[in-house]
This record gives sequence, structure tokens and C-alpha cells, in this order.
Amino acid sequence: MENAEANANVVAERLRGWNPRAVESAGEAHGETTIVVPRELLRGAAERLREDSELQFNLLSDITCVDRFPVEPRFELNYHLTSIPRGAKIRLRVRVPGDNPAADSVTGVWPGANWMEREIFDLFGVRFNGHPDLRRILLPDDWEGHPLRKDFPVEGFR
Repeated sequence: MENAEANANVVAERLRGWNPRAVESAGEAHGETTIVVPRELLRGAAERLREDSELQFNLLSDITCVDRFPVEPRFELNYHLTSIPRGAKIRLRVRVPGDNPAADSVTGVWPGANWMEREIFDLFGVRFNGHPDLRRILLPDDWEGHPLRKDFPVEGFR
């Protein structure tokens, strides 16, 4: 496995070579690499990370969401990626504002994102543009709200 700091530099430079605005920040903490990309470049950056012969991030193992309420941008989407051929891992992070909680779907890049995006939509209310079947996956269709948001009432709506 590569040194995390070297991995962060390689990934950031390859993304910047594709688009100079593609990396808002890149860093390493506790042996983990995080690359922050602008929301509008998520889909393109994901395609680049998978297709670039020097990167080959061919496995999306998880997508997580963090509600940072009352901080803006309110949501963080964290994509946990692995390059099986290189033995490297990164976290791709995208910040999403609370007044327009939406990002492009990456199901066309990593088909396994399908149910993970649906879960985030269901529990946090973040929409994924271009998702092939964006609907609730855990809660009933008539459920009101998104229970993992920090401003969701602890005892539910009454």
C-alpha cells in the first residue's frame, strides 16, 4: 500500500491535470487520504478516478453523509474508493448546501452506488441528479421528513 500523503499528492495532481478547479483541498490525516472536489465536478472527477490508468479507483465501497447543521454547506458526502490494482484508498468528499441538497449521481461510474444513494436520499434528503430510480429504500413512501437530519424531531413529527 502506498504512503497516504504520496497517494493524496498523486490523486490531486492527476485530478488537477484533468481540470484545474477539480481539487478544493487534499490531505492526509491518520493514514487516510481525503480529496475535496466541488459539487459540480463530482461526476467528472469520479469518472477520472476510475478511468485514469495511473489511478484506477475501480471499487466504491461506501458512500456516507454527514449533516453538519447549522454549518453551511450543511451536508458532506464521502465516497470511499479503492484502487484494487494499486492497493490504494481515498475518500472523495463533496460539500452540499442545505438550501439545495443535491449532487450528481455516480451510479453510471460505479453501479453499486445505486442503493447507497437511495439510502442517503431517504434518511438525509440529499437528491442525486440522474439517479435511475431515486425513491425511498428504508422508510414507507408516506414518511414525512428525513430522520438522520440533525433538525429532525427526536420523537418524530406529532
